[in-house]
Amino acid sequence: MPNDTPFEPGHATTATTSLADSPAIADGRSLTQRAYEAIKHDIITLRLRPGETLNEAQLMQSTGLGRTPVHQAMHRLALEGLLVILPRKGAMVAPVSLNDALEIIDVRMINETYCVELAARAATPDDLATIEAVLARSREAIAMRDVAATMCIDRDFHLAISRASRNQTLAELLRGLHERSLRFWFLALSTPSHLEGVYEEHLELFEALAAHDAERARRAITRHIEEFRTHILKAI
Repeated sequence: MPNDTPFEPGHATTATTSLADSPAIADGRSLTQRAYEAIKHDIITLRLRPGETLNEAQLMQSTGLGRTPVHQAMHRLALEGLLVILPRKGAMVAPVSLNDALEIIDVRMINETYCVELAARAATPDDLATIEAVLARSREAIAMRDVAATMCIDRDFHLAISRASRNQTLAELLRGLHERSLRFWFLALSTPSHLEGVYEEHLELFEALAAHDAERARRAITRHIEEFRTHILKAI
């Protein structure tokens, strides 16, 4: 396995779709959530680059929110491994590590192949309609080459499948893996060949689930994850 070397991209791909697009609600809890989502979006889409140092005043200005929600959001992001708190100095955006990406891919390969097998057997018509609706959203995002939107749709697609598995513990485990994968997804999806192939890979998986063909679903998700691995190795 390659050395655990931080990735420092030359530039961040421009993206217009935000993970934090809900209207403002003037209470402490929702303000913290808004700060968390706004900062997380900028980290995931590489607007805040790996290794970049930050401080509360800077993030207060970029989010338009106060010190308390920004402070709380920073500590939540630190717990999730996206920020590193620097005592008396602020924080640093956590480096992107190829080793981390490959470890997440390995765990996904084991758990997600099992998940789609369960979903192929257990998915109801409503589950399939939900998955198909997410799939339909990706056509426009890919046509517009909106990497951030495609990344979010990819996450929603996999989460819809995990819910269809009817295994709550497995679904929660995969949710955590998907959240940890978002920066890597953004990097991988920024390569044109991968962006164009994602829809076809998702369609193949959906068709296997709709046919309740567990073995075909396992093959489809294996191919999808292997393609992700290939593009991550090119991107980092």
